[in-house]
Amino acid sequence: MPLTWTFPLPRTHTGVLLGNGVQGLMVWGSNSLNITVGRAGFWDHRGGNAFASRTTFADVRALLEADDEAGIQRAFADPQPPLGQPAYPTQIGGGRIELCFDHHLRPIRGELDTRTGTLRVTLGNTNGLIAMVVIRQAIGQEVAWVEFDEQIGDAVAITVVPTWQYVGQQLSQVGCQPPETWQGATSGGFCQYLPADDPLALAWERHGATLVFATVLGQHAAHRAQRLAHTADIHAAARATNAWWATYWETMPRVQLSDPVLQHAWEYGTYKLAGLTTPGGVAATLQGPWIEEYQLPPWSCDYHFNINIQMIYWPCLITGRFAHVWPLWDMILGWMPQLQENATRFFGVQDALLMPHAVDDRCTVVGTFWTGMIDQACTAWMAQLAWLHYQYSGDERVLREVARPLLSGAFNGYWATLETTNSDGRERLSLPVSVSPEYNAAGMNAWGRDASFQLAALHFLAQSLPLAAYALGQPIDPRWQQVRDQLPAYSCANGEQRHISLWQGQDLATSHRHHSHLGAIYPFRTLDPLDPAHAPVVHASLRHWVARGAGAWTGWCVPWASILCARANWADAAVTWLHWWNDVFTNEGHGTLHNAAHAGTSVFEPTTVVHASGNAHVREVMQIEAGMGAVTAIAELLVQCRGALIVVLPRIPVRWTELRFDDLWTEGGFRIGATVQRGQVVEVRVHATRRGQLGLAHGISGQWRMNTTVSADTVLNILMQPDERLVMLKI
Repeated sequence: MPLTWTFPLPRTHTGVLLGNGVQGLMVWGSNSLNITVGRAGFWDHRGGNAFASRTTFADVRALLEADDEAGIQRAFADPQPPLGQPAYPTQIGGGRIELCFDHHLRPIRGELDTRTGTLRVTLGNTNGLIAMVVIRQAIGQEVAWVEFDEQIGDAVAITVVPTWQYVGQQLSQVGCQPPETWQGATSGGFCQYLPADDPLALAWERHGATLVFATVLGQHAAHRAQRLAHTADIHAAARATNAWWATYWETMPRVQLSDPVLQHAWEYGTYKLAGLTTPGGVAATLQGPWIEEYQLPPWSCDYHFNINIQMIYWPCLITGRFAHVWPLWDMILGWMPQLQENATRFFGVQDALLMPHAVDDRCTVVGTFWTGMIDQACTAWMAQLAWLHYQYSGDERVLREVARPLLSGAFNGYWATLETTNSDGRERLSLPVSVSPEYNAAGMNAWGRDASFQLAALHFLAQSLPLAAYALGQPIDPRWQQVRDQLPAYSCANGEQRHISLWQGQDLATSHRHHSHLGAIYPFRTLDPLDPAHAPVVHASLRHWVARGAGAWTGWCVPWASILCARANWADAAVTWLHWWNDVFTNEGHGTLHNAAHAGTSVFEPTTVVHASGNAHVREVMQIEAGMGAVTAIAELLVQCRGALIVVLPRIPVRWTELRFDDLWTEGGFRIGATVQRGQVVEVRVHATRRGQLGLAHGISGQWRMNTTVSADTVLNILMQPDERLVMLKI
């Protein structure tokens, strides 16, 4: 079934999305049909903050312990840019193609065939005239096209609006010139030049009943874009694109829920994943290729490594889209010398890595947020993504080239900051300066000893490094076990019940959008919420978190909240949070928002002008990762990896009485499916993609049959061979 939209879609980010990992289209409009065209990687790279060349961990610790706020600000301040230069890098939008039709035709309805990436827009007028427009985009080329039916013919006016029309004053203040533009009877476009970076061109050309448009980033962009729009073989492009989509969906896990809201989130989310993380494309940023034309993108549309990029790529693992992660790994591998230099300068050691939380595609720091710059969990979290990539796929290249270096580099950075303390007559390791992302922002009270988020990240590294070393035939470092033995799992606050705190002496005092203090539950999974040794603390921590409320949450943190609940077997709460996310943090076109879509639910509301001036409702802030987080949260309700155990449907939500899913990937390379009827698991299916020991909590109550075996065991343990399949049936 196609996904449908009802027009008007009055703003850019209410638009229907098409993407190919490089070029992003947003199709929207009221009286006209508008196609906003973004191009991932169109950076003005000038500016940036080389903080690691100006300060060290020892210096920062001394300044913080002396409460020297001025010293901290000096250490992390952006260098004063020369007159006419920006302070930090930013991506820039492309522009918009406006299609205005005769006979007062306007868009009425959009139908997206996700299986082919084809958007059909129905036009109509008050006299009952109906026409059709078909919009497609090539995979592997920066080309898209619009097909008009015979009702339209030549009765359409085509206009291109460069982003300069909206942000020209800002760009001119940093040395940019207006774009070169051209307009003819059957063609037009623009080329936006930058002082120190490659230009971006958007060109269109009318070929009878078809409008072809193309983008090019690079030298001679204008000429190349015009030539591409003129010569593109859209019939060949359509065939190649159809084949690409067929392959994409052929091996995509299938999920059938009785919940229409979450079914839509799954369908649209897995469709967007294709255009966000396309192999051969640009590594995904906060918005991927879908960059608006009406403002400079918030947060520069950069790479945020304190949850956002990780959340974008989580679905690549559960859906087996392993090639989709390689644009990210290729970029980070190119950064390795810079990450090593950052760590050498800041930590004073040679074998560590330091990945700041917000950077451009050259790993240049964006902004002055000092707590993000020293957040070593950013490096650890990316190491975890690489490690999980290996665990799911079995790809030894990922392990050797990406995961092992990131794991070691993150660990060695932490090791450089650890100190030994004495507690209750026992030696223990401690992180004297640590942060919990965004808590107390960048104030002098935004740090403390043994932040629970950092402890969880370091424990994950210490648990995973021996496994990585064993897989590669490398020696075991005794420091890993020392961390596991001597570093606390989390810091605690003492109230009516002992619960996890942000860091020593800092409880979760108010609603906070980054659930970092619960990172040991997820994403790092260093403790099982159901483990009797930790369950009382975890339960109290979750209750305390719930009591603080969601009033200061933003869009991306809600799917994370759902996952935390699913991990604690609060399945109905997990579903409720996903519905709340859909209600509050998506707009009428299913665009995923950073701020709430309306007032009264979050202090991050539409009228909160943080990164834009003027009408904030028009200038809404889209971020793409929450939709990917929702896909992951749905999968977490269906299958979870808990240590060596794969758990099918840990708790079935009360209203999910009928469902079926197939081929969800897990660690170990297993693909899992199950069927629920009348609220009970009646069948479980497993496909092993490689040899491995399966530990499966299958969720079937009572007796079950597998081939000739009949059992009532709640856990199945079996060694499976490559391409082996098994089916368990409830008796």
